[in-house]
Amino acid sequence: MKNFIRALAAAALGLALAGTAPAQEWSPTKPVRIIVPITGSTNDVLARIVAAKLQDLIGQPVIVENRPGAGGNIGADYVAKSPPDGLTLLVGYNGPIAINATLFDKMPYDPVKDLAPITLAVSTPQYLTVNPDLPVKSVKEFVAWAKANPGKLSYASVAAGSASHLTMEMFKSAAQFDATHVPYRGAGPAITDLVAGNVQAAFLVPGNVQQFVKEGRLRLVASSGQKRFASTPNVPTLAESGYPDFVATSWIGFLAPAGTPKNIIDRYNKEIVKILHMPDVREKLEAMEFEVVAGTPAQFAGWIRAEIPRWGKVIKATGAKAD
Repeated sequence: MKNFIRALAAAALGLALAGTAPAQEWSPTKPVRIIVPITGSTNDVLARIVAAKLQDLIGQPVIVENRPGAGGNIGADYVAKSPPDGLTLLVGYNGPIAINATLFDKMPYDPVKDLAPITLAVSTPQYLTVNPDLPVKSVKEFVAWAKANPGKLSYASVAAGSASHLTMEMFKSAAQFDATHVPYRGAGPAITDLVAGNVQAAFLVPGNVQQFVKEGRLRLVASSGQKRFASTPNVPTLAESGYPDFVATSWIGFLAPAGTPKNIIDRYNKEIVKILHMPDVREKLEAMEFEVVAGTPAQFAGWIRAEIPRWGKVIKATGAKAD
């Protein structure tokens, strides 16, 4: 009888321990796709850096797929309407996640309701960048030239509704000058035309322009952050250059379709945050002047909810529209 009781107690203890053991961590059983809703940009670079590391951590191939168009809406909508099974992720940025909700009259998805945040990965200010043939080397000279040459200044953006688009609209409104918007499908073609002189200016993140500046093919006029970049201490901020309240930040994060189970979101958050803090990855991102954020899903959700009205205010004030 004693042996029976001992056996029963042992069995009960085993069941109790099993009940308190953590659930088995989710892992995909098929290849994973990361959708980038833009081409030739730092969004694509970040996606490929993460994908290369992520496939080793989750045990499945991770494929980066570009689906550009409509200011990022096409790719974001594709993910929003994908099954919430952890096999399709989105690289989201200001445009399709925060700006387009106000910029576009009709949206095919709701960035808050139809997408599940995983982590805000990185953020960075932008450079006001010009073709070297434009005879300006300061913000004051840039504004003066634009006002003295009405109808002659055109500017590129990486997409309609992107931070590079809206930041220039903010600047136009603040400095009271005019310029024609020329949207592109990604940073690559935008920079190609800027270097060629087909457009004269653009707001672009450091990782997209640094090499061209070193080669003398582009010129930096100012940055849109609260402080100067450490790598370019001689380039002032717009806040220093007569526009004290001017700050505009670009950011990139990872999301999944709404309804994706919490254990899947948590697994991706854990692994992507781990990747972003890897020394070799941090080195690459910091060389691109990115600040690594790598926060929680809840923090990213809060960031998105704050960003939508922040950019919405700018859009309404400037009268910007989707091209």
